[in-house]
Amino acid sequence: MADKKHPDNDASAAGVPDDGTAAAGAAAADAASASEADGTADGIEEDELTVQDILDAAEREEAEPTSEHLADLKRVTAEYANYRRRTEANRAIEKERVTGDIVKVLIPVLDDIYRAEKHGDLVPDSAFATIAAKLRASVERLGLTSFGTVGDPFDPTMHEAIFQQPSAAVGTETVGDVAETGYYLGSTLLRAAKVVVQVPSDG
Repeated sequence: MADKKHPDNDASAAGVPDDGTAAAGAAAADAASASEADGTADGIEEDELTVQDILDAAEREEAEPTSEHLADLKRVTAEYANYRRRTEANRAIEKERVTGDIVKVLIPVLDDIYRAEKHGDLVPDSAFATIAAKLRASVERLGLTSFGTVGDPFDPTMHEAIFQQPSAAVGTETVGDVAETGYYLGSTLLRAAKVVVQVPSDG
């Protein structure tokens, strides 16, 4: 029966000295490989961010806003407040304009009612008087106000003088008669009142 070959015998046969040098070299190589692997793993842990790291940083930044972020927030808030004020002001102006266009259509009817009342044709408790009262109440709810009364001081910004009448009874220019009532819609002058102006006489 043939003898089994022993590794030591092979090494001796190859002429390689069996002093443990080969085993030591293999161990050193294994250690270097392990160290390199450990170093790579450590590098990944130190240099690469995880999703959780990013979320944690975002939460810290949100919890502790910087002065720059606060300044941006104040600026945006102020711009939005200004935008709302402009929008509300424009909406009010547009509403008044549309209402004015509607009311202007009714002014000639109001003139007829005024003339009828002035000449005694608006009989109290009549159907015509009831309709006139309802119409006046309706336009007043829309913001329409009338002006122009005998005895008022003459104001060229509100009154249109159609005739001047000297009078010793007045010391300043005064409305002596109203030919056409004037109207305001809110603060907007829709129509000046046409009036006869009494002026102080020299005598």
